[in-house]
Amino acid sequence: MNDQAATANGSLYARQEKIYAREVQGRFTRLRRTAAWTLLGIYYLLPWIPWHGRQAVLFDLPARQFHLFGLTLFPQDFFFLSWLLIMAALLLFLSTAVAGRVWCGYACPQTVWTEAFVWMERITEGSHTKRRRLDKGPWTREKILRKTAKRVLWILFAAWTGFTFVGYFTPIHDLGARLLSFDLGPWETFWIAFYGLATYGNAGHLREQVCKYMCPYARFQSAMFDRDTLIVSYDAKRGEPRGSRKRGLRGADVGLGDCIDCNICVQVCPTGIDIRDGLQYECITCAACIDACDSVMDKMGYPRGLIRYTTQHALEGKPTRILRPRTIVYAGLLLLLFATFLYALAQRAPLTVDVIRDRNALYRELPGGDIETVYTVKLLNKREQPVRVVLEVAGLPGLRLSTDPPQIELPPASVMPIVARVRLPANAAPPGGHDIEFRARLAGGGEVVARQTARFIMPLD
Repeated sequence: MNDQAATANGSLYARQEKIYAREVQGRFTRLRRTAAWTLLGIYYLLPWIPWHGRQAVLFDLPARQFHLFGLTLFPQDFFFLSWLLIMAALLLFLSTAVAGRVWCGYACPQTVWTEAFVWMERITEGSHTKRRRLDKGPWTREKILRKTAKRVLWILFAAWTGFTFVGYFTPIHDLGARLLSFDLGPWETFWIAFYGLATYGNAGHLREQVCKYMCPYARFQSAMFDRDTLIVSYDAKRGEPRGSRKRGLRGADVGLGDCIDCNICVQVCPTGIDIRDGLQYECITCAACIDACDSVMDKMGYPRGLIRYTTQHALEGKPTRILRPRTIVYAGLLLLLFATFLYALAQRAPLTVDVIRDRNALYRELPGGDIETVYTVKLLNKREQPVRVVLEVAGLPGLRLSTDPPQIELPPASVMPIVARVRLPANAAPPGGHDIEFRARLAGGGEVVARQTARFIMPLD
């Protein structure tokens, strides 16, 4: 139903027409598919890579540990994750200012998974013309078989996607074993189903509607564009006036531009726009129209580039500047954040000590006259290797510390709570609170690797 028919029937909304994008070949199509399959390969294979006896990438929420190859982040390191997200946002801003929506066209998850779903649609239902005829035709045995085959592939691929996503948060080998034995927990089952259905719906059915109506990036990207931003554009000066002509005939000979008005650029567009109408927010810069137009130009014997990656300044015959205030600011901030991130990561303490005094009693008076305070000492080993330490205490003369065991072996990337008892003779310090220092020293007389201040309370009487 078109807009006029919808209005005539009293409806304010026109039915969304399904887009049957025509297949196209070319350098940008090959680049886009290579990027899609590479990113999909990384996503599906990364959880299966072992690293020192565990997954290389694992966001272990119950243990409150994020493992990224040789780096383990704890809740105390949450600012590192925030730092990474800020750098990713700045990188997106910089790439948008320089190359437009290159993220959308080549690396966005919606684009990548849609590419995979369209590929499965092609191998089960055929080319775009066959798919169109199949959808409009009656339900026959062939149609049922083809539609069923497509749905089965979609469902299996979507389920694998949901399973892999949960595998980033639950050890994937254990998750797979429990899946085969039908022993998944309710939350794991829910999230596998949720992300599987989200993939199935977004990449299988919604497709370009996600980019056009749901994605916020399409709405605010114009704030990062300027006339030096690289975009996919139609050269109207060269192409207009458009019109058909015989092959081999120059457009200038019949008063026409190079555009032969074949509409192939529209037929290959995954969002269904006409790039000849100018810059539009629906354009995801996939460059399918460039490959299509170049192939037509080759057949006509015309030079390529009627539709190409260019800038508005270049179309106007003006020089294009890559270095300009916004790109310099974005790049400068990104480099500064990256450098300080590496510095902060290098300076991160490999072992930390957290001391909590017993809340139930400020102190205890022992029969021998000593004053004792009990502490819970949490030792956090951030290294990927085990470490053996001993605890010491200093700050007041006569302090004595006892722990069980005297030497503490910390496994890699682990937190271990230790009960520490600190004693001091009753006359060794004046009444009131005193600062003392807990120190974690490498066993065997090694260096002090962590220290933490605490309060020791002496009786007021």
